[in-house]
Amino acid sequence: MSKLKIAVQKSGRLNEDSLKLLKNCGIAINNGKDQLKVTVDNFPMEILFLRNSDIPQYVEDGTVDIAIVGENLLYEKQKNVAVVKKLGFSKCNVSLAVPKDVDTDVLDYFNGKKIATSYPVTLQAFLDKNNIQSEIHTISGSVEIAPNIGLADGICDIVSSGSTLFKNGLRETQVILKSEAVLIKSLQLNETQEDLLSKLLFRINAVLRAKNSRYILLNVPNDKIPAVTNILPVLKSPTILPLAIEGWSSLHSVIDDNQFWEVIDELKAVGAEDILVVPINKMVI
Repeated sequence: MSKLKIAVQKSGRLNEDSLKLLKNCGIAINNGKDQLKVTVDNFPMEILFLRNSDIPQYVEDGTVDIAIVGENLLYEKQKNVAVVKKLGFSKCNVSLAVPKDVDTDVLDYFNGKKIATSYPVTLQAFLDKNNIQSEIHTISGSVEIAPNIGLADGICDIVSSGSTLFKNGLRETQVILKSEAVLIKSLQLNETQEDLLSKLLFRINAVLRAKNSRYILLNVPNDKIPAVTNILPVLKSPTILPLAIEGWSSLHSVIDDNQFWEVIDELKAVGAEDILVVPINKMVI
């Protein structure tokens, strides 16, 4: 039976988030310590735990069928693969940073300067686009220390919270690229593999929709039901159940988590009461 081979990062935060997503999709993962290949029992899939920087090449070659990687890595490696889905986690920036005592944020500061980075392709493309002439020093790991030891005047690196920059006396000045985890696929998938990918993607979409939504229950006067319904457009129509109190109904629907507080304020303004909001585990539409 044909199986879908998926590559995920061997270790690190992207590894943890990727495995959490797969488990939420019902994929049973039983991997032991230092195990680099795992066969899934309840879905036709093999999971390969690979070094992050190697994954795009494996996907391009067709050695693995799909993978979860960061957009930043995909942009840097420039491999011939297809992005299937943005996954919304492991968000970060690829940014330029300078020592704290540099009192300017303008890009021209880097003209004629030395920049240390693990992302030379991404950085060079950005500099070329903006007509900036800089000397790039490509290093792997510990990029933040480069200005402190005199290797460079600034750096180009991944920035999440900014705490690592702060600890090393640096600050972010220019965002080159915004990145998040993405699901990618090989361009060599056969019909069976495409079908398996569609089934997996169906599960992923259900998980991601649930993650960004909340189930809401509220009591509302019957004459206010149209106004409340207009505020809750996520589903085709809310569920409406009559209450024991005449002239009132219980309304059940879904709200976008990103608009939670704005929606609650609007609902209260039109007469909704006893509002209860609960998380959703899966959401199939």
